Amino acid sequence: MNYAYFPGCSLESTAKEFHHSTTLVASALGIELQEIPDWNCCGATSAHNLDHDLSISLPARNLGIAERMKMDVVAPCAACYNRMRSAEVELKSNATLRDDINSKLEKKFTGQVTVLSALEVFTQPDVLQKVSENIRKPLSGLKPACYYGCLLVRPPKVMGFDDAEEPMSMDKAMQTVGAEPVDWFFKNECCGASFGISKSSIVAELTGKIISNAKQHGANCIVTACPLCMTNLEMRQAAAGKLRGENLTMPIFFFTELLGLAMEAPGIKKCFASHLVDVNPALDLIGREPVEVES
Repeated sequence: MNYAYFPGCSLESTAKEFHHSTTLVASALGIELQEIPDWNCCGATSAHNLDHDLSISLPARNLGIAERMKMDVVAPCAACYNRMRSAEVELKSNATLRDDINSKLEKKFTGQVTVLSALEVFTQPDVLQKVSENIRKPLSGLKPACYYGCLLVRPPKVMGFDDAEEPMSMDKAMQTVGAEPVDWFFKNECCGASFGISKSSIVAELTGKIISNAKQHGANCIVTACPLCMTNLEMRQAAAGKLRGENLTMPIFFFTELLGLAMEAPGIKKCFASHLVDVNPALDLIGREPVEVES
């Protein structure tokens, strides 16, 4: 099982642990990820609000390169996945637009590849079976709130993955590795995304609601597949707690980190050292040795 791998900007900067855990899990499962050579930014999160042609051209170039590799594309970042998938669907359904965009590109996209999220790849039934077979130490005692955010499954007619109102793929992945996902109300609500810098007070309010609801429903951590969500949920805990008058300290994980932890993928614990919120309380609950957090 081979895929053209699109890490995107976040996975090479603020979300390196998502990149490392994704590649470690893929390797453990016998999935080969070949990075798209000379890939470019997909345009998330602003291009589609500024220039429609630009928002299509940026992903189209990457898709054209992937076509030459003759592989479907895996984009772990939810924002990248959303923009790449949106461009794919629009280009496949609009020949006039496709011809216009291709006239500007050296490597043309003719509609021969499909974009998948890492969550979609790792929760295919045969892959989850491999995960189950490779578990070394189940995550018994972990009660994650699986947080999909607003970009991974919406708009449903474009993404075509999971249920937009009640997504369950991440929950199934967590159940497979022995965790007990909680049933809660905010699994696909927006965290504020790129407003984290320009309107941090809004993000504090939104993330506060998310973490508070997760705690109210018995979660002892939150799991996500989006670098933007990860950053906001970690960075705004103190501000959100002050705003709501609650203790909202909670470990946040990428779902791939927990898959790798259950499979004891070599090097997986190094991912936890760069987290902004201490993950050791969660690791202690499942009988894992503590990790030293980077200062």
